[in-house]
Amino acid sequence: MPGWKTVLNPKRGIAFDVPVDWAVKSSGWVTYVAENGDPEETPLVGFAASAIIKEKWCRSDDDGNGTQEDTPLASVGSRAELDARDTAEAARENARLWVYGSYAQPAKEKVTTGAAKPFTTKSGLTGSVATATSTGVGGTGRCAYDGKATAFAFENPAGETLSWTFAGVRGVDDEVPEPTVRKILGTVRLVDGAP
Repeated sequence: MPGWKTVLNPKRGIAFDVPVDWAVKSSGWVTYVAENGDPEETPLVGFAASAIIKEKWCRSDDDGNGTQEDTPLASVGSRAELDARDTAEAARENARLWVYGSYAQPAKEKVTTGAAKPFTTKSGLTGSVATATSTGVGGTGRCAYDGKATAFAFENPAGETLSWTFAGVRGVDDEVPEPTVRKILGTVRLVDGAP
């Protein structure tokens, strides 16, 4: 995309573009969410080689552990789907887990996940795309907001299932607009992973 920045996950051979005001992290940077209160911080879902917009959009100590935690406005990244049966399942699970883990915990019933639909990016990469949203999260924390996620799962030439996911805050003035999400999604492509 002209004027945009490229995000590269060399380990998985995935690239995509983001607008210039997004911060591109190193390819080894991992973003994930875990169950609240899990002492092991076992990831529910995560991705690598991410890009983030407004990383410190909201800051609070909602769990009362004395550590201020930053809530970004939105982030996007990619990963391998080692356990997925197919691209449709991978897309739906990714979207659902990001919204639940980032915004809706512990209320799984507040997450709505749409059906996976076929999608083709500008480079001709085909797969499945699904979206999830949370509604009525409310919560007591200063950074308790509803969220949304869009996940695109696809296969590489080796037959491995990979995914790209956008997760962001929903229902606020500076929410990342859906056309921008779709524009970023449209740039997802496979590249030679060799540095």
